[in-house]
Amino acid sequence: MLVDDHAMIRHGMAMLINMEADMEVTCEAGDGPEAMEVLKKNFPVDLLILDVSLKSVSGLEIIKNIQSLYPSLPVLFISMHDESVYAERALRAGARGYVMKQEPRNVLIAAIREVLKGNIFLSKSIQEQVLKRIAVRGYEQEATVSALTPSEFEVFHLIGLGYNSHEISNLLSRSIKTIETHRFHIRTKLKLRDTGDLIRYATKWFTDQK
Repeated sequence: MLVDDHAMIRHGMAMLINMEADMEVTCEAGDGPEAMEVLKKNFPVDLLILDVSLKSVSGLEIIKNIQSLYPSLPVLFISMHDESVYAERALRAGARGYVMKQEPRNVLIAAIREVLKGNIFLSKSIQEQVLKRIAVRGYEQEATVSALTPSEFEVFHLIGLGYNSHEISNLLSRSIKTIETHRFHIRTKLKLRDTGDLIRYATKWFTDQK
């Protein structure tokens, strides 16, 4: 099953997967709520390929609902984000693999095969980044940021990259009101006084992770 809110990307991936003699995409969905409904109607499936960034809610939040209902269903995350912090969070959430959308077809197919074997898949570059983060990160700071929900973390990440609320709204296909609510909750959880403090903190945090 494929879950991605960009129909062209989803259909393109389905074509690539269906080229394999022993693979078939049997169902698709464009967002979290639809994914749950489609999965209920089509279960069992062997693998769920899930986009990290979905409209209205993060894929990292959807996986919690999926695993509560289908604990044995392996999940492979796909993402536009190449940061190791996303890969690490995906694995913590219960995913069995993490592949960037920019990767060539053979990497996606290899990831699917590894996950179906019961293994965990990360690209070589992401593996190295994750191991480096585990070795050198500041645990106190990480624990603070870990208090953010997956959707809040997505917004926090984009703030760190220099995007404003309108740009984040467009990138994540969520309303300005939703983005501003996330920003307020992020500031509250991180004990930051204002927008300037939030921007400085987010920029520094992601710089430190590299």
